[in-house]
Amino acid sequence: MKAFFASLGKFRPVYDVTYKLVMVICKLLLIGDILITCLAVLGRFVPFIPDPAWTEEIVLTLMSYMAVLSAALAIRKGSHIRMTSFDQYLPKKLLDVLDLAANIAILALGVIMLAVGWKYARSIGAKGVYISMPFLSRFWMYFPVPVAGFAMIIFEIEAIYVQINKMLTKEEKKVCL
Repeated sequence: MKAFFASLGKFRPVYDVTYKLVMVICKLLLIGDILITCLAVLGRFVPFIPDPAWTEEIVLTLMSYMAVLSAALAIRKGSHIRMTSFDQYLPKKLLDVLDLAANIAILALGVIMLAVGWKYARSIGAKGVYISMPFLSRFWMYFPVPVAGFAMIIFEIEAIYVQINKMLTKEEKKVCL
């Protein structure tokens, strides 16, 4: 079992690169969002700057990408929303098992987001277009869901690995003492 976890531990650089890549994408989306919003605001109040009709739809699309991708980033850092009110009253082993169950449930959610999100993006999204940009498919509006599902799966696999490894090493330490 130790050899198995040692081999899984070698994938940590892959998780680190994925995290950094998703973080860079979120930062670029935020910069794009800010620039496009500034263009829209200036276009409304400065006469010689045009106010493109597409700004609102693009800003909303970029925001949807940032929202779901940043949720995936929160999984990696363990900073997602969780209830900890009863943690102090529960036995440590039960708390570890519940944390593992929560990670497995989030992994299942990531799989559902990937599968169903891809299905919707390919079906519903591909049939529509942005109103202000008829050349652009609404696929791009639905695409953040499967992308975030994929990122969640990657980060949850790591979280489950870390949780199981933590539980096993605690048991080994107790046996050794």
